[in-house]
Amino acid sequence: MKKQVLTAVTIIALYMVSGTTSVYAHCEIPCGIYNDQLRVDLVKEHITTIEKSMNQIIELSKQSPLNYNQLVRWIDNKEEHANKIQDIVYQYFMTQRIKAADPADKAAYDDYVGKLSYLHQMLVAAMKCKQTTDLTNIDTLRMLIDKFANVYFSEHDKEHMKEHQK
Repeated sequence: MKKQVLTAVTIIALYMVSGTTSVYAHCEIPCGIYNDQLRVDLVKEHITTIEKSMNQIIELSKQSPLNYNQLVRWIDNKEEHANKIQDIVYQYFMTQRIKAADPADKAAYDDYVGKLSYLHQMLVAAMKCKQTTDLTNIDTLRMLIDKFANVYFSEHDKEHMKEHQK
């Protein structure tokens, strides 16, 4: 037991000394702490941030002379938030929350495939947000997160969330 504790403390100390500062809010261990609505809200917030970034890029691109520093900052911001959407979609929902269904159970399997389809489309739309400043990708992302949330959450969950939004 002492050896295990010493090993754990050593690993933590080495981690802290290494200068690594990345901390992730959720991991793949079965901790049972999930807040699905928070993740949906975060995706929506990232979409709004990408939209603002795109609008700023469009406006800055019209200026003469170009302000390259600000332009690059908004491009980086857009990329960062698109990456965060992708991370939530695949790391949180696809790997941890969406459970595979038996193809023999047609209703459960169709539900499973439907959820995966929305998530995959969100990954593609987020990628397109990184590639362009086309605001239709924002509309697509908003539509997809709403459709996903509609099939992901039960009717009971939706009612409970409405009560807490008042």
